[in-house]
Amino acid sequence: MRDPNDVSTIDIMSTLIGYARVSTADQSLDMQIDSLKKAGCHQVFTDVASAVKSVRPGLEKALAYLREGDTLVVWKIDRLGRSLAHLVQTVDQLRERGVAFRSLTDAGLDTTTRNGKLLFNLFATLAEFERDLIRERTKAGLATAAAKGRRGGRRPVMTSAKLDRALRLIRDKNLTVREAAAVIGVGKTALYEALNATGSEIEGIEQADL
Repeated sequence: MRDPNDVSTIDIMSTLIGYARVSTADQSLDMQIDSLKKAGCHQVFTDVASAVKSVRPGLEKALAYLREGDTLVVWKIDRLGRSLAHLVQTVDQLRERGVAFRSLTDAGLDTTTRNGKLLFNLFATLAEFERDLIRERTKAGLATAAAKGRRGGRRPVMTSAKLDRALRLIRDKNLTVREAAAVIGVGKTALYEALNATGSEIEGIEQADL
């Protein structure tokens, strides 16, 4: 981290700071780092982490290093954000600190320019639209699940195919309910309840078999 009171760091204040990321260790950071340095980045922080990972030590160091007036530079916007919403959130946090954002390969994504700011405002609108869609789909899914007698969208443990197979195992193979349940991969109580619900009359099925 830079100390704004340290005169030795004054000459590198208000500069370009790069961030590069690859998803796996067998991928190379070289191309991104070279591009960032050619663009004038004073320092480049890196991560080897998939896009969905929330823990990125390199990004955390870059964000801590940045000071008001600096610009965070990436090779491409998908190197920074885990999602559109995360990208907008990160850039908004930078803006509040007086830090700009720029992408080298995404045309117009430079918040130091008027067009870049307008483009990010559009991104913010799209991110909010995406969040609203997710909320609506979740509510619709829960409503559909409730209408089918389920909760939380979970699929039923017992299916007609599993019940038919269990019946064959009990009738033809002389398996107990416990044994048949183990074979079809359900709990013995779930199978027993399904047999009762369908009114299946299987000789030898007793509560003790549970």
